Amino acid sequence: MDTPLVIIAGPTASGKSGLALAVAEKLDGSVINADSMQVYRDLAILTSRPGAHETARVPHRLYGVLDGASPCSAVRWRDMAREEISTAAGQGRLPVCVGGTGLYLRTLIRGLAAIPDIPEAVRHAARARHRELGGEAFHGELAARDLETAARLHVNDRQRLIRAWEVLEATGRGLSDWQKRHTPQEGLAAGVRSAMIVLMPPREALYGACDERFWRMMEDGLMDEVRALDARGLDPSLSVMKAVGLREMLRHCHGEISLEEAVSLAQRSTRRYAKRQMTWLRHQLDHGKMESMIIEDLYEKTQLPEIFSFLHRFLLSQG
Repeated sequence: MDTPLVIIAGPTASGKSGLALAVAEKLDGSVINADSMQVYRDLAILTSRPGAHETARVPHRLYGVLDGASPCSAVRWRDMAREEISTAAGQGRLPVCVGGTGLYLRTLIRGLAAIPDIPEAVRHAARARHRELGGEAFHGELAARDLETAARLHVNDRQRLIRAWEVLEATGRGLSDWQKRHTPQEGLAAGVRSAMIVLMPPREALYGACDERFWRMMEDGLMDEVRALDARGLDPSLSVMKAVGLREMLRHCHGEISLEEAVSLAQRSTRRYAKRQMTWLRHQLDHGKMESMIIEDLYEKTQLPEIFSFLHRFLLSQG
């Protein structure tokens, strides 16, 4: 019999963690994190990681499992997630994978082009070249060598631009070419069948939720968390240092801007991130043959009867 998997996706502050908890409680599930920042233990508050009250109610996996100094690629997360899915199924629990990191979800569902590991020297060279040229000129240099990939990337998308440059430099082939011509590394394990629930709330409601949640973070002690991370002196290029809102709060810690301005800028960054997530979920997340349900609102408990009806049909259809 196939292993059922429920995937819950949505932008930040849409309520997907609350929905995952409700589904796991009702259907004897285990919640598996698919957020690239919630894997780090350093930023529990800034990333809105489920707290002790939630984790005591149902098992939560892959939350706070890595130190901020440890990189976590999509493939590394995929491998950990597959193991947790298998473990949950072996315990008779329904695996419920929840997050808004598009690349993680796509890698889990569809796999990822089998690009060789990039030598550290090439990684350093890519970052140095970007610092030297700046985003626009770096984008232009990439376009001169790999127009197809560059055309898909914004000049301000530093991380993806550098990744494209690394792949081209290390392999002699553009990222788009790798993605088109090479068989992806596997995504879901054989025998796993999944259903997806996607939260797609109206923009204004989502933006309001983003702003309100940031104020709650402040009340919960966000500045102490930010100062503790800052004291570690980690490399700014590490993933954990790119958490949404962190840069603005660090600027306040360093005396560059007022707390009021830092909060306002961090809220703006969060809203922009939510908008990018919505765009990605709308245009890039391939449901394929997966059963799916789109909820065009923030999560509310009143939606649960319809959600559970959808999930019961999915579970009953298992072979």
